[in-house]
Amino acid sequence: MVKVPLVTAVTTVFSYGLIFAFGHLRDFFRFVFSAAGDGDGSPASSKGYAPICGGPEDFYARRFIRRIQDCFWRPIASKPDAWFDVVERYSNDNNKTLIRTTKTSKCLNLGSYNYLGFAAADEYCTPRVLESLKKYSASTCSVRVDGGNTKLHVELEELVARFVGKPAAIIFGMGYVTNSAIIPALIEKGGLIISDSLNHNSIVNGARGSGASVQVFQHNNPAHLEEVLRKQIAGGQPRRNRPWKKIIVIVEGIYSMEGELCKLPEIIAVCKKYKAYLYLDEAHSIGAVGKTGRGVCELLGVEPANVDIMMGTFTKSFGSCGGYIAASKEIIDHLKHICPAHIYATSMSPPAVQLVISAIKVILGEDGSNRGAKKLFQIRENSNFFRSQLQKMGFQVLGDNDSPVMPIMLYNPAKIPAFSRECLRQHVAVVTVAFPATPLLLARARICISASHSREDLIKGLEVISKVGDLVGIKYLKHEKTTSVEELKKIQ
Repeated sequence: MVKVPLVTAVTTVFSYGLIFAFGHLRDFFRFVFSAAGDGDGSPASSKGYAPICGGPEDFYARRFIRRIQDCFWRPIASKPDAWFDVVERYSNDNNKTLIRTTKTSKCLNLGSYNYLGFAAADEYCTPRVLESLKKYSASTCSVRVDGGNTKLHVELEELVARFVGKPAAIIFGMGYVTNSAIIPALIEKGGLIISDSLNHNSIVNGARGSGASVQVFQHNNPAHLEEVLRKQIAGGQPRRNRPWKKIIVIVEGIYSMEGELCKLPEIIAVCKKYKAYLYLDEAHSIGAVGKTGRGVCELLGVEPANVDIMMGTFTKSFGSCGGYIAASKEIIDHLKHICPAHIYATSMSPPAVQLVISAIKVILGEDGSNRGAKKLFQIRENSNFFRSQLQKMGFQVLGDNDSPVMPIMLYNPAKIPAFSRECLRQHVAVVTVAFPATPLLLARARICISASHSREDLIKGLEVISKVGDLVGIKYLKHEKTTSVEELKKIQ
């Protein structure tokens, strides 16, 4: 649970209040003095149609996000390695439109979740990906059940099942869809989903689309999960009071905006006690944590057999695209017959499939080297070093040790663009996150560490973040020991 300092909370609420007040005032005068409207979500309509973009979301986008949109959607002109080229942009109309230039700026990449560095050129993976491109082309132009099922797809499914320790697996072309399309295929009306309060949006939308009843338990709180389970089992379905057809508890291995590890052993115990199925989203943990990269199950000493459905993506540690579900053969066969994402969506690109196959083989040491073990050691060392130094500097950093995701709390809306722009000016690219991806008052910068970062890269990033943190005023933990630039140079 994030503890917001009182003064920070008051000033943050006041800042958002000013933004919303002046935004509504501007909308009022635009409505009064512009009968036709300007076509960007105004209350007036020039042709008699109701505005297709409207409501509080549109207001928030126009009056807040647009002012700082240069901090988001930044185009890059190179692979997402430890350093990458960011395309420079400018605006002549107060950020309403951004114009790309031909100039690029080489920046330290602290935003991409390329945890093991496979998204860049790799001596084992890249030649095999190029070979698969020549053999299969960039797309199968078909769905899996028709002409889009290559032997690479079958090989990857077998390899994923072996890697995570489940009997079978099925792969999809997009990580987001893996959650949003699979959950409705597993449960329907009359079922109950109990979801962590900070689960990813793909899980939220999948749960909504299933038609099942949805209950939320306090983030990473097994005791509250048990309380919710006990209450729901005792009450049964609404109005009918019949027993639930099935109950699925959904959690994440590493929470993408918190950097926290799931309390998996305790949650498994609760699920077993009340005979509820457990669905584990390992998008940010598979390949990134655990001695051999097998995720939170390995890290926390949990047998994969104790997790009913394991989900993961190939977009993080494996440097590709797509996602997977690993479970019993019965569940996987069921999904192959009824899941729309498998039946109707174009199959995963063969070169992307080959990259995942090659990356997993490197992690397992099946490429004939120990590079996989070195990468896993490096990501763990880099993550723990960077986190500890940020904490010593006085930043409020969320998450647990070994997690490559480390959010730095910003809170105040004015500090979001200030931190992002100043870091970019000093050639460090960071990701800032605001509502709706986080609660309104809990804006943050999300740092993602990679095994491809050298110690010199990390110290460069720490030096810049420390300077910008002092300038912007986000070192909220003043009582902590601070690490000066001189001390960082000694470490280097």
